[in-house]
Amino acid sequence: MKVLNYLAVVLLVVVVFYLLIVGESLLLPLVIAVALWYLINTLAAALGRLSVGKFSIPGPICLLLSIFTFLGLIWGLVNFLSASFGGVMEMAPVYQDNLIRRLESLSLPFVDVGAIQGENFGQTLIDWIDLPSYATSLAGSAAGILASSSLILIYLGFLFFEQRQFNNKISALVSNEAREKEVRGIFERIRDDIQKYISIKMFTSSLTGLLSCGLLLLMGVDFAGVWGLLIFLLNFIPTVGSIIATMFPAMIALAQSDGYYLFFMVLGGIGAFQVVIGNVIEPRLMGSSFNLSPIVILLNLALWGTIWGIPGAFLCVPFLIIFTIIMSHFPRTRPIAIILSSDGYLRVPLEEALETFSFTGRDCNAPMPGSDDDADERDKNGD
Repeated sequence: MKVLNYLAVVLLVVVVFYLLIVGESLLLPLVIAVALWYLINTLAAALGRLSVGKFSIPGPICLLLSIFTFLGLIWGLVNFLSASFGGVMEMAPVYQDNLIRRLESLSLPFVDVGAIQGENFGQTLIDWIDLPSYATSLAGSAAGILASSSLILIYLGFLFFEQRQFNNKISALVSNEAREKEVRGIFERIRDDIQKYISIKMFTSSLTGLLSCGLLLLMGVDFAGVWGLLIFLLNFIPTVGSIIATMFPAMIALAQSDGYYLFFMVLGGIGAFQVVIGNVIEPRLMGSSFNLSPIVILLNLALWGTIWGIPGAFLCVPFLIIFTIIMSHFPRTRPIAIILSSDGYLRVPLEEALETFSFTGRDCNAPMPGSDDDADERDKNGD
């Protein structure tokens, strides 16, 4: 029986991932809409907590202000990227040629890259350093999201239309008051952890992006604003994003200068920002709230990056946080949550796990009324 259960779980996982890949065009806009809906409501709640004396902003006004704030940010971001993209694409082949020439002039006594690849070193570098291709790939991902903007807006509209009924649906779905309290507790835990992660990540990524942009402007690196924005966005991708955010501007500095001074200054400066903010400030702010294993985060990044590309890389950590929280609330799935954690410690004690959870409040381990097990149980009790 256990073998059949395991096979059923494996089959379910395969089907879910197959549907995620096949239904990307429908599911990804829905996930983006849910993320925007959550962020808009979070900002509206923060605005609602502001008060001057006894005066506070009414809820509907807070929601409208939050919506217009996000629309303004998206409009400004699109305009900035549109104005800068042409210049970046125009200079990308020049940067690539300069980088290839600079790297070809280096002496590599211990590594014969060309021999490994079976081709000359110059061609190997061209394959590795394809800046126009990278820029086109990023632009394609952004264009794909913009192309789905109408579907995202439709999803967003329905989410706002339905959000007042969410509490009523939970109450109707969970008929037992104690169970309803437990379900609401899980949702609140997920909301609080996601809100904390996004708030801290927004602060640290903004700080890294602003400091890096200031350094690039000071050093005279081309398109400093674009690289600062790119560093801000890449810092939301765990580990790999920070490495790319450090190396990419340094390679651009190497491409636009004759010596190595600018390269080492940019590499050392942005690297120092990443180390201090990412390894000192951010862990202190995060504390032990999430307790996720770094190797699990990397595997999760690879998984969602394979399924949904760049958007999946940005969404992988929130998905992992939600999954870990849910797994930690049930005794049968707590081993999974322990494996996903960095030290095996879960914030939900075992005695608080929902061992007999059901929507109706009936013991999950109890036999269904009218079943053979129920009849056997009644015979044992002499009923």
